[in-house]
Amino acid sequence: MGGAVVDTGDSGVKAPDGGWGWAVLFGCFIITGFSYAFPKAVSVFFKELIREFGVGYSDTAWISSILLAMLYGSGPICSILVNRFGCRPVMMVGGLFASLGMVMASFATNIIHIYLGTGVITGLGLALNFQPSLIMLNRYFSEKRPLANGLAAAGSPVALCCLSPLGQVLQYEYGWRGGFLILGGILLNCCACGALMRPLKAPKKTSEVDQKESKSKPKLLDFTVFKDRGFLIYTVAAAIMVLGLFVPPVFVVSYAKELGNEDTKSALLLTILGFIDIFARPTCGIIAGLKWVRPRCVYLFSFAMIFNGTTDIIGSMAKDYPSLVVFCIFFGVSYGMVGALQFEVLMAIVGTERFSSAIGLVLLVEAIAVLVGPPGAGRLLDATNNYMFVFLLAGCEVVLSALVLGICNMLFIKRKPQQPDPPAKMEMAITETEMEELNKAPKDNQDNGGGENGKKQAIEHEVMTKSDDKKVDEPESIGVDSIEVETASKKVTEPNGVVVEPESSL
Repeated sequence: MGGAVVDTGDSGVKAPDGGWGWAVLFGCFIITGFSYAFPKAVSVFFKELIREFGVGYSDTAWISSILLAMLYGSGPICSILVNRFGCRPVMMVGGLFASLGMVMASFATNIIHIYLGTGVITGLGLALNFQPSLIMLNRYFSEKRPLANGLAAAGSPVALCCLSPLGQVLQYEYGWRGGFLILGGILLNCCACGALMRPLKAPKKTSEVDQKESKSKPKLLDFTVFKDRGFLIYTVAAAIMVLGLFVPPVFVVSYAKELGNEDTKSALLLTILGFIDIFARPTCGIIAGLKWVRPRCVYLFSFAMIFNGTTDIIGSMAKDYPSLVVFCIFFGVSYGMVGALQFEVLMAIVGTERFSSAIGLVLLVEAIAVLVGPPGAGRLLDATNNYMFVFLLAGCEVVLSALVLGICNMLFIKRKPQQPDPPAKMEMAITETEMEELNKAPKDNQDNGGGENGKKQAIEHEVMTKSDDKKVDEPESIGVDSIEVETASKKVTEPNGVVVEPESSL
């Protein structure tokens, strides 16, 4: 990459919690919206694709499945590229891939071309944007990180509310080919969002040890995260959760149609769900940032999953449209809580330095669950022809993941003792230095008299008083005190003006 600045993540720079971080948050908001909403927005064109290529609905459904599989499954590749080249260049290249895939798909002559263009290439491009944006958000925010995660996660429902109607307008005005071409141009905004990801500059390192550390290359993929019990528990719980988390939004519209509601009325349920989700995510981020909540963020995440799973179980008993509306309201709240907390909890578990590797490995595990969950629910629906069992299964899977996360953290994770603050450490270091100087003084002046001892006792008492009041002078002032002691020990002036040596007076 020549002379480009590579943001390795271990720069020692304190997170600014604002400033340019708000621009990074805006970019992350846009990228999160594209990543999660685009697979659903593409489904608007499925009917025209079925008519164009003479395929079935299950064939077109593979477009969204491949896109999601690339978004999740390419996590380790993203981690390696980010650790090697940094977030900004990876995101800008990813934006080009995302746009190129849609443009290529607009010239497709069969469904396989759509799989390769929209599914593989665009999916890879979105993955190269989604993961680095979260990594940069983690580096720019520390104290305000829960709020930042909540605001960034709100990009998903906002984009869904915008892209789905836009896709319908584009299909009506320009057909699916013109719609794909325009959406490809819109995805070029990922490059602009990538340009916002300015790496934090590290301070100049002066010591030889720091210079050696700066020259050492970071690990491309840090597998030591698997030694962390908290990370293992989170990964298992997240995999179980994903099995059922995305099932209700996929089947709720079909469920409403099964109950005899019109298509427009049934589609309104997703709009209600998304509208509630928009406000639930930032609100949950604010709650997670409270001082007494943030240390227990894992348990708040467990509660959100229990809330979501219980909503699915109760919603399976819905028999009319009003009950489905109530279900979508509560599901939107719980779904927003899960979306706002899932990456915040992972950041809190592994820390900033290992987050780039951890998120890639977690997304890879979740990719398998994403490919198994909705298709498995579809097979259950084909076998039973009853939506109640689909929602029950999804709710039980999400509740099980919450129990795994909460109970295992209580049993196997010990709370680490709090480390002293840096100012406290500095105060302790200064006090020890002063005491060492005081201990050296008797060795240098063993033959001095009682006046010298009184002076040293006064200095020692003054130092201890300063340390108690937490107003310790700089270590350089200690040398001045020792000079005063030596001066006092050498010459004493009598009232009559005669200078007398202390030793001779003894």
